[in-house]
Amino acid sequence: MDMQMKTNLHSPQSPHSALSPYCRDLHEWPQSWMGDERDLLPGQTIVACFTPFLVHLAESGRSKKTIQTHVDNLWILGGDIIRDLQEQPKLRKIPITQLVDTLLETDGPLIYHCESEQQQNSFESTCRKFRRFLHP
Repeated sequence: MDMQMKTNLHSPQSPHSALSPYCRDLHEWPQSWMGDERDLLPGQTIVACFTPFLVHLAESGRSKKTIQTHVDNLWILGGDIIRDLQEQPKLRKIPITQLVDTLLETDGPLIYHCESEQQQNSFESTCRKFRRFLHP
């Protein structure tokens, strides 16, 4: 199933109710990543791409700490995508889903201002899980 199809799937319950213990502020992510107004729509598209995977994680039975780590890593990924759009305006012509797929092929980008190798490894693990979710 391609990413576009995955982003159109919805849980029978509101996705935000399943996610509320982990990311109550999901609707605010696009604004938190935004450098200027042009970033808002791509940010909203990124959240739409992430939401089915976030719901899957929330319903997975994993520990709250593990799920929260993946949520935090996805927030970082979204911010990195927006930063890339700001630094390389030509990327704005590429659909967000394609940019996400491209980044996931290499287990995600190097984290901007990464604090440790452990943080980068955790981030890459989330990216691999997300890629497997999108392309089973």
